[in-house]
Amino acid sequence: MSKVFLHVGCGGARKENTTPGFAGPEWKELRLDIDPAAQPDFISSITDMKAVASESVDALYSSHNIEHLYAHEVPLALNEFLRVLRPDGFAVITCPDLRSVAALIAADQLTETAYVSPAGPIAPLDIVYGHRPSLAAGNIFMSHRCGFTKKVLGATLLQSGFRHAAMIDRGAQHFDLWALAAKGAMDEAGLRGLVALHFPQS
Repeated sequence: MSKVFLHVGCGGARKENTTPGFAGPEWKELRLDIDPAAQPDFISSITDMKAVASESVDALYSSHNIEHLYAHEVPLALNEFLRVLRPDGFAVITCPDLRSVAALIAADQLTETAYVSPAGPIAPLDIVYGHRPSLAAGNIFMSHRCGFTKKVLGATLLQSGFRHAAMIDRGAQHFDLWALAAKGAMDEAGLRGLVALHFPQS
C-alpha cells in the first residue's frame, strides 16, 4: 500500500523534484498551491488547507513556502501541517537561511550573485525579499515576508506542536535550512533514518 505525501506550495514541481525519499514509487504525491496556474490537486493557502482532510497524509513537503508568510501567519500554517498529518506523520520543510545570507549583506554584497539557480542569478536581496524578476513579472506570491535561522526555525516547529525536529543549515554554498519535524513520538534512530532519506547529502 502506497503512502501519501502532501506537496504544499508545489508550483510547477513534481515528486521527483522533492526529496530522494519521496521520489520513490512507494509514495503518492498530492499537490497544493495557492496559484491555479500550478494545476494542483488543491487550490489553497497553506494557512487554511480545509480542502485537505485531517490526519489524511503520511508526510508533508514544504519547499520555500513559509518565508512567504507574515511572521504571525507561520504558526497558522504549521498548525495546518500538523492537522493534516497522521499521528505518526512527519514534515520536511526547507527555507532560506538568513544567518548565512546576512554574512554576504554584512560584506556589502547585497546585489551581487550568491549562486546561480535554474531561474538565473540569485543575490542576497532576492533571498531576503523575494525573487525580483518574478515579482517584476507580477507574481506577488514570490515576495518574502519573514525569515528564519536554524535556531528560530527549530524553536518555531516545537512551539507549534511538533514533538521532534532535526535541522541542518547548509551554509554559504546553498543558503538554506532543512527541517524534518515529527508530529508524534519518534526515537532517535527513526528520526535519523528519515533524515538520511530526505535531507540533501551535499
